[in-house]
Amino acid sequence: MISLPRKKSCSMSKFYITSAIDYVNGLPHLGHALEKVQADVIARYQRLLGKEVYFLCGTDEHGLKIVRAAQEQNKETQNFVEENAKQFKDMLKALNISNDDFIRTTDQKRHWPAVQVLWKKLKASGDIYKSAYQGLYCPGCEAFITEKDLIDGKCASHNQKPEQIKEENYFFRLSNYAKKVKSAIESEELKIIPETKRNEALSLLEKGIEDISFSRPRKNLSWGIPVPDDATQTIYVWTDALINYISALGYGSASDSAFKKYWPADAHIIGKDILRFHAIIWPAMLLSANLPLPKTILAHGFITVGSKKMAKTLGNIADPFDIIERYSADVLRYYLLREIPTFEDGDFTEEKFQEAYNANLANGLGNYVSRVSKMIEQYFQGIINKPEETLIAEAPLRKKGLESFSIPYILEKFTWPAYQKAMNDFTLKQAMDIIWDLLGELDGYVQEYQPFKLINTDRKKTQAVLWGLGYGMANIAWMLKPFLPETSDKIFKILGIDPNHKEEWRTFHITPHPPLFPRKH
Repeated sequence: MISLPRKKSCSMSKFYITSAIDYVNGLPHLGHALEKVQADVIARYQRLLGKEVYFLCGTDEHGLKIVRAAQEQNKETQNFVEENAKQFKDMLKALNISNDDFIRTTDQKRHWPAVQVLWKKLKASGDIYKSAYQGLYCPGCEAFITEKDLIDGKCASHNQKPEQIKEENYFFRLSNYAKKVKSAIESEELKIIPETKRNEALSLLEKGIEDISFSRPRKNLSWGIPVPDDATQTIYVWTDALINYISALGYGSASDSAFKKYWPADAHIIGKDILRFHAIIWPAMLLSANLPLPKTILAHGFITVGSKKMAKTLGNIADPFDIIERYSADVLRYYLLREIPTFEDGDFTEEKFQEAYNANLANGLGNYVSRVSKMIEQYFQGIINKPEETLIAEAPLRKKGLESFSIPYILEKFTWPAYQKAMNDFTLKQAMDIIWDLLGELDGYVQEYQPFKLINTDRKKTQAVLWGLGYGMANIAWMLKPFLPETSDKIFKILGIDPNHKEEWRTFHITPHPPLFPRKH
């Protein structure tokens, strides 16, 4: 079994994980929730391993798209970003996200100084220069794009024609770092997961990388961070945004102890649409500034609604707050983590959601917990002790494709190693599948031994069967701790045991409880 957490010590290993900062031109939707929940599972799991975790979330609040969105709603830009940033913070709370910090790019005390310090580093390296530029700009991407990025003359991501822009900007010599970034990815100094996204990044690098604009004229965009020593220019929104990963740690300030402790990041969790910025531009910036590269980039897919991409114009934006209010945070977390592939696109509909809820939570996990706990209450007055090993061995679990072994042996030798591998590989859906496979095996164990009948003929064997089922339930609860933290806590409370002390999992004191997941119609 996985090592249970112990007291923290000064020599603990660190783990720094970030989600992408959310762009506040609109309100949170299910896609934002997906990324935060994925990052949260990884952060919680690393804490369970005893690591000192720093988990960062935040909001991206600069750029032309923000200004235009505020104008559309007849709001002052500052008021607009304040309102929307609060919604994103509220979403984290509603989803029970365990982030340690929240950075906002409009924070002039925490974020701006780091951006300006890094800009000066890039300039000192000879990688910032001023030049005239004429090309295509997509407001939806907040990025300059090329003709090869277009489909039928429109941006592939936003299905809109780009604007033709001619202006004088500062540029970053991205081309200087193409080979170094490519080498870092190939050697897995910078690991990109999944493999398809690693190949995509390498393909972009092999096609050739041009220098990129790193600023906009301030007369065209005043909502942003001024370029140091040139008040006529505003730092390009993506340049500013990427630096959040180190600004939150105090980079460039007198209080940079967190930066020295936690950087480089162990994992950046991002959407697949911003891979180029994180896998190519951000590493190049760090190399120019002589800073270490992040260790891993995990790129997840999109959530479609009824097989269509979520879009305001289609009116199919799925609201996480509504789902949480009607079900719970853990129910939404379950769907996002198991019913949506970890690194691929996945679909959401109300019908699919309710079907998954009833089949796998109400009739699955909830029913199992209820049946086992009620049998222990009814047959053993709610208290069941671990029987002798010989009795446990006489009631083995017949695991498919294997010989029959006791439940503790199956868990120790097969289930936990598979679960740990999935978690270490960041394949979160696979880890969830392992938990539900175990649940299915334990349900089959109930049907095979039928303790509700066995109690009439063999009380000792019934004790062994029900204790094994309780022990399996405790292990399921522990595996669920990163995924469904509230549900995990409830199961441990029902069993009357401390989740952090496996040696005490010898006796279960059942506490009566309402259904974990009442069936929905």
